[in-house]
Amino acid sequence: MTIKKLQDTAFANALKHGFHHKDQNFGEQLMLIVSELSEALEADRIGNRFNKSNSEFLEKYANNKTTESEEICSAVFRVKVKDRVEDELADAMIRIADLAGYLGIDLETHIKAKMRYNETRPEKHGKEY
Repeated sequence: MTIKKLQDTAFANALKHGFHHKDQNFGEQLMLIVSELSEALEADRIGNRFNKSNSEFLEKYANNKTTESEEICSAVFRVKVKDRVEDELADAMIRIADLAGYLGIDLETHIKAKMRYNETRPEKHGKEY
């Protein structure tokens, strides 16, 4: 999936589920992203990481190649994936993509340009850490 596709899909799903039907407060949207990162930190603090032995399920679920019903797959997802560090990082990325879509930002081009620019910067960008 390209970043553009992620952005378009996240934004469309947010619209479908009732988000963005009023003027959005930019600060509120940023804090929702931060809240997902906070949830990732809390998951890490209690050792709640994705068990890689569940990778086959995750791959099939992500690519819509499961043979079980959606109800069963969702239940398995809640038990094996949800609220873990990886899941919360995914939530943060989805919120960032959604916000960029709402604002009409070409996030993919901005990321590529920023990464190119970062290649020209000194070690640790001239900072201590």
